[in-house]
Amino acid sequence: MCSYIVEKVALYGSAKAQTDWRSIDTAHVYFDHPFHTPLDHALSIDFINEAAGGRERIAVELSAETARELVKAISAALDRGEMEHAGLNQY
Repeated sequence: MCSYIVEKVALYGSAKAQTDWRSIDTAHVYFDHPFHTPLDHALSIDFINEAAGGRERIAVELSAETARELVKAISAALDRGEMEHAGLNQY
């Protein structure tokens, strides 16, 4: 059964496609049946540029465990990077 659990978040950034970089302004994050990854369910993230029509996307599919580890790594990198750039290096 499809869960159709979708979260949408506004972004400011860029994503690398096969041959070029693209501006992205939105991510759709959902937990459902993957298209490619051999799992029953996966966390998928579609990075798109809605301002440019949103027709092209850069997508990832992750296992739930991998997605949780990625969240931890993103948080750790942000915390450490912000401290480093603020001159508060404690490592």
